[in-house]
Amino acid sequence: MRKIIYTLLSFLFAISSFSQQFPTTKKTPTTITKHNISYQDDYTWLENIDSEEVKNWVEKQNKFAEENYSTVKKKVSTINKLKIYNSATTSQVPISTIGLKYYFSSINPKKSPLLFLQRNSNSNFEEVFNPNKIYPNKNVTIDDISTSMNSKYLSCSLRINGSDKLEVRFVDLNKNEIINDSLLNIKFSNISWNKDEGVFYKLNTNKSRFAKDSTFKVFYHKLNTNQKDDELLFDGVNENTEVDFFNNKAIFFLIEKNTLNNTKKYYFSDLNKSKIEFVQFYKDSINSFGFINYYKGRIFYSSKNYNWGEVRSFDLNNKIDDKQIIPQFYNNLLTNTNFTDKYLICNYKSETKTYLSVYDYEGNFIKKIESPIGANINFRDFDEEKNELYFDIASYTNPKKNFKINISGTKATLLNPNEEIVYLSEDFEIKCISFKNRENIDIPIKILYKKNINLDGNNPCLLEAYGGFGIIKSAKYDNSLLNFIDKGGIYVYAEIRGGGEKGAEWHKNGSGLNKIKGLNDFIDASEFLIKEKYTNPKKLAITGGSHGGLVVGYALIERPDLYKLVMPKVGVFDMINAHKYTVGKYHLDEFGNPEIESEFNSILKYSPLQKISNEVNYPTTIIFTADNDDRVPPLHSYKFAASLQNREAQKNPIYLITKKNLGHHGGNTYDKSIQEDAEFYDYLIYYLMKSK
Repeated sequence: MRKIIYTLLSFLFAISSFSQQFPTTKKTPTTITKHNISYQDDYTWLENIDSEEVKNWVEKQNKFAEENYSTVKKKVSTINKLKIYNSATTSQVPISTIGLKYYFSSINPKKSPLLFLQRNSNSNFEEVFNPNKIYPNKNVTIDDISTSMNSKYLSCSLRINGSDKLEVRFVDLNKNEIINDSLLNIKFSNISWNKDEGVFYKLNTNKSRFAKDSTFKVFYHKLNTNQKDDELLFDGVNENTEVDFFNNKAIFFLIEKNTLNNTKKYYFSDLNKSKIEFVQFYKDSINSFGFINYYKGRIFYSSKNYNWGEVRSFDLNNKIDDKQIIPQFYNNLLTNTNFTDKYLICNYKSETKTYLSVYDYEGNFIKKIESPIGANINFRDFDEEKNELYFDIASYTNPKKNFKINISGTKATLLNPNEEIVYLSEDFEIKCISFKNRENIDIPIKILYKKNINLDGNNPCLLEAYGGFGIIKSAKYDNSLLNFIDKGGIYVYAEIRGGGEKGAEWHKNGSGLNKIKGLNDFIDASEFLIKEKYTNPKKLAITGGSHGGLVVGYALIERPDLYKLVMPKVGVFDMINAHKYTVGKYHLDEFGNPEIESEFNSILKYSPLQKISNEVNYPTTIIFTADNDDRVPPLHSYKFAASLQNREAQKNPIYLITKKNLGHHGGNTYDKSIQEDAEFYDYLIYYLMKSK
């Protein structure tokens, strides 16, 4: 009898472990018809993010996920180890301007990072700005800093609770005190100084956090005046207008882009004149002009007719005076160009490494500084007086190391030689290779694992991609990731089409009507890893953030048979409606315009929310979002989670985790950031290595 009861209990446990009791989510079936095509949306009510009903639903979802995480932590908990390791491997390179060096403190548990200033190499560090004194009970980070022409004043752009809408405060550097002046509702805007007198900025006028973005007005603010009295310089009243600006000493530049037809107009204004007046100096209607900088009367740009990137220049007042400074180098992508008084310093990316090339303004080559294979090198500063170049190198297996080198010298000096080492880089293997996708195109892929592991197809593996907007992801040291790899895991990053890893054409071939091609590249990467015995479907997890969340969401719905665990972060999933919220209107060229029939049909083929099948039991999925994300509103994750959960076929768990008072960029403070990292990798290790 006792044996029968035990058997029955075991049977019931087996049923419960494979049949999840998800939080209740009501359905409000709504039929939507567009271009003579109809589809049903059961969860439009979840778009009302600020309603009490939605907030209560989110609380229940978080509680459901927390109950599972408490089980996970009984077998896996990495946070204490990560805190120890992170404290040993965190260093900073100064942000420099006219001899002054600024440092952020990174390890500041439960508080926002502080900003310190070192006025010269022999002076002590001074606390310049502490956001905790202004907002002691909010998550605040210093998003950006900028100094006035003579370093008399400093602007600090503050990101509060993760929002893209910033607040700007000012510091008098001579007195080392915050002045009684501030700017509110700054969004997607740098802060450019007009000498020591005032700043230029873009104002956001949205009344609702998640409404279509309204950042198309450029203002000038004179220091120590009221923001309401600021001068309106440019008003892109057309909702399809996107505006950018910067100034180079006394010349102010403004770029106006129409996001519907992708036309750009370029203007300049001489700030030495009594009135700011804009003069158009270029119009680009074929998206072939890549503005780089202005220097000594000349416009420097990269013609997109050359896929790998070149540097050209013309006289601001005489466009005919156009010449090539640096040619393109095939299979070596120009990713950035920095200007000093003496040199052009160019960042390049090859398939296996990155490097800096130094040129004079006539295009004569002077010096090349290479990173190791799989690492990333970045220009940080240049000392004109000493002719010294500062740079850093980081990789997946090495924390950021800071160097300087004299342009006429041959040996670089390591600036933090006594830094602790947690993991030995020589214990790991990194492969920078390519695989053939379904179209027989070579797709670059980076594979990282511990040396001497047995690649027999049974290894836990995490595959990641971004694949959008022409963005290139740099290698970054992460103790959380190395802890996973040290336990026998494999990490893979796929440079799929839609990113910028192989130039403008690589982006073009994975965007717009071609978007699905880049998404399929990710699935092909999954199949490659399985075929080549790196992993198998019971050991393969996938992740990606923002646009990468779309990539992962598509792979989940299109090929659920390939994956054990799916973990999208702040993803965009309802592609039919993405243009209605926040920055979506700017991304019609990236995703397609649902108001155009052919593009609507293209979007329907890859939009994860609309592709969910009622008959499929999708793999375990953990969806991460944030309640104050005004870049990709959490409604995407809410509707995606509800649609996955609320089906009879779904037996594997689907969890929705919504971070409170955080935005698109995740944890603002060190404490919150490390909690997020630990949670992510606890889940990964549990489901791929520990779960039975």
